[in-house]
Amino acid sequence: MFTQTWKKYLPVIAILLKRSASAEQTLSLNHTDFERATGGRKIKFSFSQLQLNKGRINLAIKQAAVAKELAELLREDALTKKIIAGQYLEFALNNNFQLSIKNNTPLAEVALEAESE
Repeated sequence: MFTQTWKKYLPVIAILLKRSASAEQTLSLNHTDFERATGGRKIKFSFSQLQLNKGRINLAIKQAAVAKELAELLREDALTKKIIAGQYLEFALNNNFQLSIKNNTPLAEVALEAESE
């Protein structure tokens, strides 16, 4: 349902994923894109704690459809798949349609990964 909407923002999300190593990143999204995707149905768009650890979703936390589809798209896209492969990332979307990306990867892992590239 939201895959096309997330694809629209994917290039910017990829840039923010790279920048998230130094600081938390925020992206303001257009709420009408998401409302159109639902076809007028009322659903909850916000989510917190979408956790991706080395590309895997933390299944212990129940996620909304909008969060699951973001995670699937990040795992399927070649560029973002490479970026998230060695990272521990946390995503949240608030009621104001601001997507925040927080990189919680331990610093030692980031340093080792940078050396191996």
